[in-house]
Amino acid sequence: MAYATINPYTGETLKTFPDATDQEVQTALTEAYDAFKSWRHAPFAERAKIMTAAANILRRDIDKYSRLLTLEMGKIYAEAKAETILSAEIFEYYAKNAEDLLKAEKLPVADPKEGEAVLIHQPQGIVFAIEPWNFPFYQIARIIAPQLSAGNTVILKHASNVPQCAAAFDDLMKEAGLPKGGFRNLYAARHHTETILKDPRVCGVALTGSEGAGAVVAGIAAQALKKSTMELGGSDAFLVLDDADLEKTAKWAAFGRHWNAGQVCVSAKRLIVADAVYDRFLELYKAEVAKLIPGDPMDPKTTLAPLSSQKAADDLKAQVEEAKKHGAVVEAIGPSVPAKGAFFQPLLMTNLHENNEARLWEFFGPVTQLYRAKDDADAIRIANDSPFGLGGSVFTKDTKRGVKVAEQIYTGMVYINHPTMVKADLPFGGVARSGYGRELIGLGIKEFVNHKLIDVVDIDAPF
Repeated sequence: MAYATINPYTGETLKTFPDATDQEVQTALTEAYDAFKSWRHAPFAERAKIMTAAANILRRDIDKYSRLLTLEMGKIYAEAKAETILSAEIFEYYAKNAEDLLKAEKLPVADPKEGEAVLIHQPQGIVFAIEPWNFPFYQIARIIAPQLSAGNTVILKHASNVPQCAAAFDDLMKEAGLPKGGFRNLYAARHHTETILKDPRVCGVALTGSEGAGAVVAGIAAQALKKSTMELGGSDAFLVLDDADLEKTAKWAAFGRHWNAGQVCVSAKRLIVADAVYDRFLELYKAEVAKLIPGDPMDPKTTLAPLSSQKAADDLKAQVEEAKKHGAVVEAIGPSVPAKGAFFQPLLMTNLHENNEARLWEFFGPVTQLYRAKDDADAIRIANDSPFGLGGSVFTKDTKRGVKVAEQIYTGMVYINHPTMVKADLPFGGVARSGYGRELIGLGIKEFVNHKLIDVVDIDAPF
């Protein structure tokens, strides 16, 4: 695996990094476990101090960190700054809440003879984090902030196209005061994944990535009897009911599909529109997409970034061509994009009928799938006609109606009148082919801890 910084806007290779050696992997494991031996006993106040320091550094040096995000994966600079702040907020959330989230729980017992039962939550060792390139800092923060706060240590294998972002977070945690080995960025080669997961000092793996990568890593973890959490692909439905505020909904749809150049697992990828408002919504949606401004992601005027790499653009183009072979009708919408750089022309895709398997695919870029629904029940049917189950949204003026619709959509998250709400104090995760497990809040911090029962029983209690 070649770790390299290639500017998606210019195509220039700026820096390359060698894969870790087998010895470096073993050293990282030893240092991480040595750190765990003491870190697991560190008071919550000490852990919180380091989480707070990390957040403060991110806020202090926001321009430095944000420029790195834009440089390596082409993210619009304003979005890069928002991601940096979100990462800081995640550290701050766990600095404030970790102790309370992991406090011992006294269990109610049916019979006093069962004793005084308490559930405590203890760290277990090294968590192996495998993270993607689309949110290089946020993806790290939402794993290491809870896991370090819980008393675990973390080894990171980041995406090969954001090596400097990975190294920046390594330096960040050192500056924040985390003991050596507490967090380590490792430019691991593919074969190192099995080595790391089979090491007895590693308690599990958290992966965000593709279905294919998730299946492979989950399989290795299962063979090693290690826990895994998987945040995989998504093809989120964006339901427009017949009473929606169409002007505002169209704006959210254009944003929801095209932020981060459409390279978001929770992008609004499938627009499902009630028949009564379909034509008007489509007119408004095209008008909103036409307002996008492609260009240099460092330019404040730019609102449509290049994709993360030329390969990503080429792969998406090939996927669209394959969809057309299955009957998909594709129309170019929005402004023309520059020929230079990894840009991708926004597209509108229709005729995704029940015999067109392209309706089941995730298009990771500015490709909008559009469906016409007869009524609410039909919209729900279309939304659930997907192998994925990550997020989704429902737009309606009647929020009670929206909640009823949301309850029938098989996903881990649904938002009413917003395409997605990624925040430090809201859980994240999906079902079906979108993976399993949850990140953030109390759910995330408890994924890799031992929920241990301690029961104080009278020695004379009956069996």
